[in-house]
Amino acid sequence: MRATEFEFRYRFWINGLIFWAAFSCYPIDHVNAAVAIAQWITGMSADLHSAHFRAVVQLVFASAAALTFAAAMIRTWGTAYLRSDVVHDLDLHNEALVADGPYRYVRNPLYFGTVLMGAGIGLMASRLGWFVLVILLYFFHRRLIGREEAELRKTQGESYETYCARVPRFWPAPWPRVAAGRMKPRWKQAFQGESLIWALAVVVAFFAVTLQQHAAYEGIGVALTVYAIVVFGLRRWRHKQAALPR
Repeated sequence: MRATEFEFRYRFWINGLIFWAAFSCYPIDHVNAAVAIAQWITGMSADLHSAHFRAVVQLVFASAAALTFAAAMIRTWGTAYLRSDVVHDLDLHNEALVADGPYRYVRNPLYFGTVLMGAGIGLMASRLGWFVLVILLYFFHRRLIGREEAELRKTQGESYETYCARVPRFWPAPWPRVAAGRMKPRWKQAFQGESLIWALAVVVAFFAVTLQQHAAYEGIGVALTVYAIVVFGLRRWRHKQAALPR
């Protein structure tokens, strides 16, 4: 199960299509995922005018925000060791094996964080939309992992095989599986590189407080637009810099 070069290069847009497909499920399933969970917890009908039911819905969305914040922190931790320009590059980098920070617990903390983010943000979709989002994200990122692992086996050989034998591929171990290295995390560039996930976590938290759906969707749209402009602007700048004569 290995992604093609096209899938890897355009993973940002494919992730966007997966989110779009999930949130487009509302015409098929009209019930919001968080509201369905609140109904299951309380045994009440969906009535946001009821103070008790509304409070439970807000707690469910607060849990969604917590998941999204956790995803942002996991991705930021991983990016601090891998570098944001590598994380968001269109090309696959397999020059070195990173086995420090979160990579001591799981081989793919960035992809795990993305699926965790989907589980959180997906509670703003319908019940069907939540399952579509989480399942498609999981299988797409398993394909991306398959491609990266194949390339790392070619370049890193036995050292990577040893690392794979000790550290789980996707689900983090409760304790580190390899000794800490000497790498120093670079937090500033990591937070900059993962700013979109932090912005989305803030949007979900805002929605948990207000339950204003249109404002939340507008916030997500603004965050995605700004992120796309910044990331692709920086990418063009790097390419121009690389083309300059030394």
